[in-house]
Amino acid sequence: MFVDIVKVGQLRCNCYLVEKEHKILIIDPGSDFDKIVTKIGTRDVVGIIITHHHFDHDGASKEISKKYKCNIYDIFNLPEGKNQIANFTFNVIYTPGHKEDLITIYFPQEKVMFCGDFIFKDTIGRCDLEGGNINDMLHSLNKIKIAGNDTETDTHSLGFIYNNGYSVKNGFIIESENKNAVEYAK
Repeated sequence: MFVDIVKVGQLRCNCYLVEKEHKILIIDPGSDFDKIVTKIGTRDVVGIIITHHHFDHDGASKEISKKYKCNIYDIFNLPEGKNQIANFTFNVIYTPGHKEDLITIYFPQEKVMFCGDFIFKDTIGRCDLEGGNINDMLHSLNKIKIAGNDTETDTHSLGFIYNNGYSVKNGFIIESENKNAVEYAK
């Protein structure tokens, strides 16, 4: 599996083009339709996954879906647990907190996790926006411990980091430069 990152929109959100066997699964096409289409080239798009419905994560999804005649997947049509789209097999973990409809996409074989605005480097996503809830965030942090210490996790605009940017023991955040992140994780 190969992951290409396209920086999109004013917030420079990461749009991911996940490629396997010449098929592309797009994660979070926030905006910049032309930029994403140019990067895709002639490759076969098999689906679009939206981690959550904020403009910087889903803005170009309908236009891309129409161009490539592919489905859009999100919390409303991806059940929690094991899923498959074309040749991509992954786990969906419901991770509300930043937003009530946020999902994390975890490829256990490749040890790669896409979490939208759930995790940032040295901190967690904001819970004070509409649809956010700190108690949901705390529960969600506990749910992703299945990923293990050697999993690469996406961040909003920084690309991938290991261990969610934290020192992790048994999947729990135990040390970070950001004291608030440690407190949230306790």
